[in-house]
Amino acid sequence: MVEDRKGWKLLRDFKKGKFCFLIGVDNWSIELQKSEFYSLYLLLLKINEQLLVIKDQLMDEETITLELEQLPWYVQLEGKKNEWSLRFVFESQDQTRSFEMYWPIPIAQDLFYEIKYMWESMN
Repeated sequence: MVEDRKGWKLLRDFKKGKFCFLIGVDNWSIELQKSEFYSLYLLLLKINEQLLVIKDQLMDEETITLELEQLPWYVQLEGKKNEWSLRFVFESQDQTRSFEMYWPIPIAQDLFYEIKYMWESMN
């Protein structure tokens, strides 16, 4: 399954073996294992829940920052109630690799919903 949109890419290819999910934004990409992708999916659901709890209390121009850590991930949501960016830090549990990702405002919401849809369509 390939989603290739303006500024981002999401790919699932189980034939690739261990690193079967690819997320790309602008000029970078990272491959994730199925368990890493699943933990990212869960983290995205939790940060979205936090946003939904306060969203109706926010004015349109009010800026927010939400942070959540769920090992091996740390995520930071910044922006306004209807447009926000996401920054991630990943620390490998088996200490093989670490990385950071940044999804800017025009990309973050679309990629969030596509990851949610991709995971839920598999299960």
